[in-house]
Amino acid sequence: MYVIIRLKGGINTRPEIKDTLRMLRLNQINHAVVVEDNPNYKGMIQVVKDYVAFGKADAATLATILENRGRLVGGDRLTDEYVAGHSEYKNIKAFAEAVISGKAKLSDMPGLNPVFRMHPPRKGHAGIKRTFQQGGALGNYGEEISALVEKMR
Repeated sequence: MYVIIRLKGGINTRPEIKDTLRMLRLNQINHAVVVEDNPNYKGMIQVVKDYVAFGKADAATLATILENRGRLVGGDRLTDEYVAGHSEYKNIKAFAEAVISGKAKLSDMPGLNPVFRMHPPRKGHAGIKRTFQQGGALGNYGEEISALVEKMR
């Protein structure tokens, strides 16, 4: 599973990049999505790598996103009670572990919004003109995406 977070806006962006961001449902800055690890999504990530931060999600990172930013249709928060009542999992952490292991999908939770509206990062970005490897905030974070998610919780 990959976590993809949009960090740059769409001014002077090529149409194919705008289309790919739209297909990923990343319509605004600081929006995040969680996608599967398959060749289709990897190709889409390569197209938009200069506009997003992405990395491999673990169960703790996904649980943080779901607990803090998970919303249901209508704007209500995702709670442990809702998860227990609408799925076979007893809390959000158990559901996140099942999603990461491949036993469940985010779409298995009825009413869960697939786009997570993240908070701007506390203490700011390291700069959105350079990649993460160059000391900036864009591109592949690998396993360190959890630090960015924690800053944007």
